[in-house]
Amino acid sequence: MSQNQASSPAAAKPTTAFSRIVALIPGILLCIAVAGVSALLERAELGVFEHPYIEALVMAILLGMALRSFWKPAPRWQAGIAFSAKQLLEVAVMLLGASISFAAIAASGIALLVSIAAVVVIALCVSFGLGRMLGLSTRLSILIACGNSICGNSAIAAVAPIIGANSEEIASSISFTAILGVMMVLGLPLLIPLLQLTATQYGILAGLTVYAVPQVLAATVPAGLISTQIGTLVKLMRVLMLGPVVVGLSLVASRWQTGAKKTNVGFFRLVPWFILGFLALATLRSLEIVPATVVGPVTKITTFLTVVSMAALGLGVDVKVLANVGGRVTAAVTLSLMLLLGISIALVHWFK
Repeated sequence: MSQNQASSPAAAKPTTAFSRIVALIPGILLCIAVAGVSALLERAELGVFEHPYIEALVMAILLGMALRSFWKPAPRWQAGIAFSAKQLLEVAVMLLGASISFAAIAASGIALLVSIAAVVVIALCVSFGLGRMLGLSTRLSILIACGNSICGNSAIAAVAPIIGANSEEIASSISFTAILGVMMVLGLPLLIPLLQLTATQYGILAGLTVYAVPQVLAATVPAGLISTQIGTLVKLMRVLMLGPVVVGLSLVASRWQTGAKKTNVGFFRLVPWFILGFLALATLRSLEIVPATVVGPVTKITTFLTVVSMAALGLGVDVKVLANVGGRVTAAVTLSLMLLLGISIALVHWFK
């Protein structure tokens, strides 16, 4: 009896891990199915027009959103959808590092690095000012400014405990991120012919304006590998601005914390694992430890994971959320994003 009791906790661990893996399967298969239909539609476009005007990954977002508009996935689907939208896309971003050499960073020059920092600082200050002008609280204005200027939900999640934001403020600031993120992914490529952007310019624009690192990947893949590499590089530099911002906010956090428990933010909260993995693979590629022959297959895997993840992202967007967001928050988020887009467009034309 005692032997069985002693062995039961150890036996329960693999069972629990296995059950968690099994719970992911329905949602992942659903995302793969949507991605498969998207790939077939892209192939049909290629056959009819000799060029896919709507890429598979964009099609996956649209199909996912269309499906979500009349069918809300039951709990049995949710775990796999969430896993596909987050972890699979983070893996795709990490793998992208294998195709990037630090020579690209050196070639970008100090001007680009300084420009990225300047755009983030200007966007933070003006976005915060817009929020306060619209009557939003200091904490909510900070969350919106950080989310729009740095990296969307990740920045909001990192900053919220520092300034003692409550659940309502966090929910309000995050509510629009998914929809505006998708709108940026879908709409930003339209600016390429409109503004006559080169691959380099578009990569910079995407890196400066799109919310999340994985979404930069989705927005730039249709424009080619150069745009994807530069966009990811610029976005990573932008994300790394989160560290100094959080440190600065932590120094004055007592002004906004009204009885909230202060929380220490660790290094891996500020610099996510997939960014570290991206940098590690980029280092290995720069040192030629990762050979050039590997880049092609890794790129194909990255594209596949991205399409699956975009299907998951679409399945997670409820267009009805628009009706549940306050007008002032909506105005603050939208104006902040338009401001960031305007500054970034001016910058990329300067780089022309």
